[in-house]
Amino acid sequence: MIIHTVKAGETVSSIAQQYGVPQFVVTALNNLESVPGLVVGQALLILVPLQFHTVDEDETVFSIAQQYGISVNRLYRNNPILRGQPILYPGQTLVIAFETDRTRRIDVNGYAYPYVDRNLLRSTLPYINYFTPFTYGITESGELVDLDDEELIAIAKEYGVIPLMHLSTLTEEGGFSNQLASLVLNNTEIQNNLVSEVIENMERKGYGGLDIDFEFVFPQDAVLYGEFIGKLRENLNPLGYEVIAALAPKTSDNQRGILYEGHNYRAIGDNADAVLLMTYEWGYTYGPPLAVAPIRNVRQVVDYAIGIIPPEKIFLGIPNYGYDWTLPYVKGESMADSISHVEAIQLAARFGAEIQYDEVSQSPWFRYTDEEEKVHEVWFEDVRSVQQKFNLINEKNLRGAGYWNLMRPFQQNWSLLDYMFDVTTSGN
Repeated sequence: MIIHTVKAGETVSSIAQQYGVPQFVVTALNNLESVPGLVVGQALLILVPLQFHTVDEDETVFSIAQQYGISVNRLYRNNPILRGQPILYPGQTLVIAFETDRTRRIDVNGYAYPYVDRNLLRSTLPYINYFTPFTYGITESGELVDLDDEELIAIAKEYGVIPLMHLSTLTEEGGFSNQLASLVLNNTEIQNNLVSEVIENMERKGYGGLDIDFEFVFPQDAVLYGEFIGKLRENLNPLGYEVIAALAPKTSDNQRGILYEGHNYRAIGDNADAVLLMTYEWGYTYGPPLAVAPIRNVRQVVDYAIGIIPPEKIFLGIPNYGYDWTLPYVKGESMADSISHVEAIQLAARFGAEIQYDEVSQSPWFRYTDEEEKVHEVWFEDVRSVQQKFNLINEKNLRGAGYWNLMRPFQQNWSLLDYMFDVTTSGN
């Protein structure tokens, strides 16, 4: 595996020739079909194919996979151009095997809204083994606010991926309600009703586990929140369901702030089967230009967490997005646009920017001037920044990764994940 940083004058063809790999492989692994040209400073993932197959008439993904003793999901992972779908044409070249360095097995979860692009979802599902449609709400009486998720669940199961039900206190206005959380956590009758509703919904829709995310919980409700998670676990585990809980990115027991004080790592870690560390949003919509998930900050959260929670229970949160800020940043007024990895590269190519790489945060960034002569600063994720997070998962022996979210393409991330880890599903 090689991570190549683009230099002036290089082309996809010259880079592919330099490493002795087909150009279509370099293009597919890096979403290059979606960008107008290479950008100086852009990072590319280079993987070496070990075996190819040329498609004959009447062959299918199933027959080809069977011929080589691999799964259909493996064929999809080795060939991003298929986008996770069984559409072939005679003469097409497929990769049967890549070089790999899979050191261990991990679990990978990803979140998506019901309106996620179905083709994008299908292209991503072969790489993960849990999928979480976002999100079920709660009424004041402990009833569920329904989610249009049946199609998503069905698609996930086509790939052998376990769907997780997501439960949160998110309101229609888009914020998390601490008042609603407090109402649930302090009323046994509401809790009992909610637990019954959750079980009925999971059984009826075919979910395989529960992911709970109460944010901005009142500090006085922190222990009660842990106990409620324990109550869910006591009721769900005997039915074969796991309970995963999201955690704000804390670095100490007494960390101040409304996001942190209601999340007691010990209470939640002891009562949940697993936890997701929400290790992102240092750079955020209303804040100044910063890396979204600087590795130094992410590491601090992990180091704190593993001192309280067994590492084998921990999913590391990974952002699948970046931000574009218009400068100068004005506190209370500025608002960054959320963008994908591909959109970041498109912007850099369009405006002739050179991508930089910050060694402290281990994150790529660049500046550009738009048509109105406004200066922008962009921070995003690429294969280099993601590799740092994967290395941390390995170093700390964490259970795996949780992606917020699956709404944007980021192929080099998925291909690097497949190079480094075994993510086993029933569709493997």
